[in-house]
Amino acid sequence: MKRQKVILLFGGNEGNTARIFSEAENKIQCNIGRIINKSRFYQTGAWGPVPQQDYLNCAIVIETIFSPLIVLEKILAIELQMGRKRTVKYGPRIIDIDMLFYGTLEMQHPKLIIPHPHIAERRFVLVPCFDIIPQFIHPVYNQTIANLLMNCKDKLAVNVWKQ
Repeated sequence: MKRQKVILLFGGNEGNTARIFSEAENKIQCNIGRIINKSRFYQTGAWGPVPQQDYLNCAIVIETIFSPLIVLEKILAIELQMGRKRTVKYGPRIIDIDMLFYGTLEMQHPKLIIPHPHIAERRFVLVPCFDIIPQFIHPVYNQTIANLLMNCKDKLAVNVWKQ
């Protein structure tokens, strides 16, 4: 099977997030594919109605031989192994791993929509992506990540994390 580039976004706001992201990267490299690029860590306010601590976010590019649904299955298993509990929508979490892009594939499946449907609306997604794939063309909007970021209406602060 041909290798595909997949863009993932990490988010979390419980525990030692930098260490948790590092552990998730190791699990991804062992179970899904090689990491070929990674953004800086960004500190962002929480998205949604639940008051909580700021998040750290980071985007990575991996190469994988697995299909999108297998990648999703493996991501969900990694989240579970790391203690992710899905209790409150938009609530605090130890780790969240979202598949943003799978190459230029467009896919509508009951378990997975690719590209992720909210990329263009969220600065906490676009800013880390801009670090690593600024000229990547979103297959649905037919615009670069740089252009989507420039036109994003979300005003949530997204700042490089200062450890």
